[in-house]
Amino acid sequence: SAANVKMASNLFKKAAGAAVWILPAVLLWASFPPFGEAIDSFFALAPLMYLSRRASVRRNFKAWFGCGILFWLATLHWLVAIVKNGGPLALVILGLVFLSLYCAAYFALYGYLSSWCWQAIRESKASARARYGWRLAMIVVVEPVLWMGLELVRSRFAGGFAWNQLGVGAVNAGMGAPAIFGGVYLVSGLVILINGIVASVFERMFHPDEWGVSRSVRILESALPFCLVVAVFMLSSAEQDSRDQSEKEKSASTRAILLQRNFPSVFNRERKEDPVEMYRTLLAAAKHVKADMAIAAESALGEFGLIGARRSQSFAQFVLEETGVKDFIAGGTRIERDKEYNSAVQYSSDGARQVYDKVHLVPFGEYIPGDKTIKILQKLAPVGSCTPGELQCLTNSAGVKYGVGICFEDTDSAQQRKLAAMGARFLVFITNDSWFSYSCEAEQHAWQAVARAIETGLPILRVGNSGVTGVIDAHGARRWLKDENGKVLVDRSAAMADEIVYGVDGKPTPYVIFGDKPLFFLFLLLITVINVIKYKNEHEK
Repeated sequence: SAANVKMASNLFKKAAGAAVWILPAVLLWASFPPFGEAIDSFFALAPLMYLSRRASVRRNFKAWFGCGILFWLATLHWLVAIVKNGGPLALVILGLVFLSLYCAAYFALYGYLSSWCWQAIRESKASARARYGWRLAMIVVVEPVLWMGLELVRSRFAGGFAWNQLGVGAVNAGMGAPAIFGGVYLVSGLVILINGIVASVFERMFHPDEWGVSRSVRILESALPFCLVVAVFMLSSAEQDSRDQSEKEKSASTRAILLQRNFPSVFNRERKEDPVEMYRTLLAAAKHVKADMAIAAESALGEFGLIGARRSQSFAQFVLEETGVKDFIAGGTRIERDKEYNSAVQYSSDGARQVYDKVHLVPFGEYIPGDKTIKILQKLAPVGSCTPGELQCLTNSAGVKYGVGICFEDTDSAQQRKLAAMGARFLVFITNDSWFSYSCEAEQHAWQAVARAIETGLPILRVGNSGVTGVIDAHGARRWLKDENGKVLVDRSAAMADEIVYGVDGKPTPYVIFGDKPLFFLFLLLITVINVIKYKNEHEK
C-alpha cells in the first residue's frame, strides 16, 4: 500500500541519515590500531564532507558531533583497561566520556564552520563563475586548513591532547613524508584533500549540472587538489633525498640494547617477581652484543628506589657491567627540595650521571590541576604530584647530544622539534604503558611517535613497559620488537639490539625551523575572514 511504501521510504531515509555519520566513525576507527587499516582514513570522512556541502549547518553540526563521539569512544576504549589493572572504575568512565566529548567537539566545530562556509557560497548573489571560484577555494584551501588548524588547537590548548590526528594513519602507512614540512598536521590536511576529492566525485555523479559551469570545468575540483597532493609528496620526497645525500657524507651510528621489562602498573601490586633476575634473563641474550647504550623503560628504576639511591645506582652498575655499554638510560622518580620529578637518568661507565626531568606532565595522572595550591588534591594523583622540569638534551659518552621524551611527550611535536633545534642528533622515547596492559593503547601510542622522526629528521630509539619497543629511522620506517609469529610484542618481557644512523652535522628540517607558525597564521586568518563575512551578512540582513 501507499502507506507501507511511505513508511519504508522514511525508514530508508533515517537509515541513510544515520549511515552518513556512523560509517565515517567506523572507518576512521578501523584506520587506527587494533585494526590498523590506515588506508581507510583517505575516504572515511568523504560522506560527511559531501553532507557539509549540501545540508544545513544544524544538520552538519549534529552529524559531525555524532561521528566524533562514536569515533573517540571507540578509539579510546583502551582507557577501560585501567580498571582491569586495578584502577578506579568511576574515574575511568568519567575520563573516557568527557575526553571523548571534548575531542568530538572539534569534529562538531569543523562541521559547523565548513557547512556555514558552503551555505554562504550557495546563498551568494555573485555570478556563477565567481561562486564556482569560491567553491574551488573551499575545496583546495578552506577545508584542509580548517581541519589542520582545529587539530593543532586540540594538540596544544591547555596542555593539549595530541592523539590520533588524521595524518597519523598516513604516516604509518608509509605516506608521511610531507610531515618534514608541516608536521603531522600537513599530512592530515592532505588526507582531507583526498577525502574531498571523493566527495566531489559523488557530487558530480548525483548533481552534474549545478554551479552554472560545464561538466568539463567541474573536473577542476578533483584535478586541483590531486595535483596539490602529488606536488607536496614530490617536494617532501626530494627534501628527504637531499638530506640523505648530505648526511651520507658525514654520518655516525649508535647501537643500543633495548630492554622491555614488563613490570606491573602502579595500581597492580600483586605480581611478585625478582626484577634483578628478570633483567639478568633479558641481558643474557644481549650481553654478547657490542653496543654503545642500554635503555630501559619509563619508571624502570622504580623497582629499585629513587634516582640517586644506593640500590638504583647498584642496579645501573650491574647493567653497565653485564652489557659492557658506556651509557645506561632508564626512567625513574627523583625528589629534590620536596619536589617530585618523573625523570630519565643516564648512568655512564665513568661514574657520571645526567638527569632529564619530564616537562609535559599528564593531568590527572602525574598531577591534579591546582594541586600545588590546594595540597589535599595531591593525594588524588596516582603517581604523586610531579613538578615539570626544564627542556634539555643529554650527552652520551661519545659526546653526541640526544633528546629524551618520557611517556606522553612523544606525542608532543613542538617539544621534540625544540630538542632537534637544540642540537639533538637522535631521540630516545621511554614509556610506561602498563596502566593499559592487554589493550590497543600501546600500539596507538607507538604510531604517534613515528611522525616525530619524520618531523625532526632524527632516528628514534623507543622502549616501552607493556608497550612497543624498537627503532624508527628518519623516514619513519619502523623495526619493532616482535614475537616468534612476527607480531609486535607488547605484553611480554624481551630485549633486542639495533642500530640507528644519524647525520653528525645534519641541517634542521623545515618543520624544525618554522614549526606550526605558518599553519597557525593561515588558520587565524581563515577564522578572521569567516567572522568578518558572517558579521557582514548579519549586518546586511
